[in-house]
Amino acid sequence: MADPVVAVLGIGRMGSALAERLASQGTPLVLYNRTPERATALAGRIGAAVASTPAEAASSAGVVITMLADDAAVHDLYEGPDGVIAGIATGAVAVDMSTVLPETIRSIAPAVRARGAGILDAPVSGSVTSTLAGELTIMVGGDATDLELARPTFDRLARRIFHLGDLGSGAAMKLAVNTVIFGLNGAVAEGLVLAERNGIARDLAYDVLAASAVGAPMLAYKRAQFVDPDDAPVAFSLALAEKDLGLIRQLADATGTSMPQAATNLETIRAAERSVGDAADFAMVASHLREEGRR
Repeated sequence: MADPVVAVLGIGRMGSALAERLASQGTPLVLYNRTPERATALAGRIGAAVASTPAEAASSAGVVITMLADDAAVHDLYEGPDGVIAGIATGAVAVDMSTVLPETIRSIAPAVRARGAGILDAPVSGSVTSTLAGELTIMVGGDATDLELARPTFDRLARRIFHLGDLGSGAAMKLAVNTVIFGLNGAVAEGLVLAERNGIARDLAYDVLAASAVGAPMLAYKRAQFVDPDDAPVAFSLALAEKDLGLIRQLADATGTSMPQAATNLETIRAAERSVGDAADFAMVASHLREEGRR
């Protein structure tokens, strides 16, 4: 049986990496991006087709993956007149991998199901590097039957796939994971700067942290951004970190969850944005703290 076509909509850093990984595994692809030049350039490199609208991309695909910046972008891409809902085929499954509120995917679901298609929220944990290696963790919310439709595609992307429960549970888990990531980011920044102020070379201090009890996978793939912040590429911006922490706060408020550390992390991210600009990588919290300490 031939592999189903997979549509990837949203060709940012992670969306591009998803498409590259799937293409390397022989998956037939169709790409869509709001600014078409990015999709066209990637398609030419990996041998994919390009669609001019989300509906066109969805109409030819068995699995429709969306990886977008925020909740508003997800609503626009699914619900617009030429959106995914207008084009998705009966028997296909829509998979949103964006970091958004659980209610976003739940609000879209009835219209998708009315088309005879399935829907999952399946955000991921990992970096561009782990995406290209097929080593993501995928957190899935939705029906088991829809997951089985998407599983062959997920198996090409992931080392671990967790089915967490009903639709929206993947989105909630992603925000829980990011809560820990932002806490770790702030703690690593503080520990690194403290070591530097006590005469320990930055690269050596970072390597000790990575080899210690706090050495989570994030420390492996964020090394360049912490050790060489002025020259390392931006992997995840402060603006996106602020957006995610805002979502975390909204979900916490809606569920009556006390999250004092997340509130502190949000204020730290905002202070870093004022210091180094919101386009900088969120590891630049350390650079912000270095400057704060000199005042």
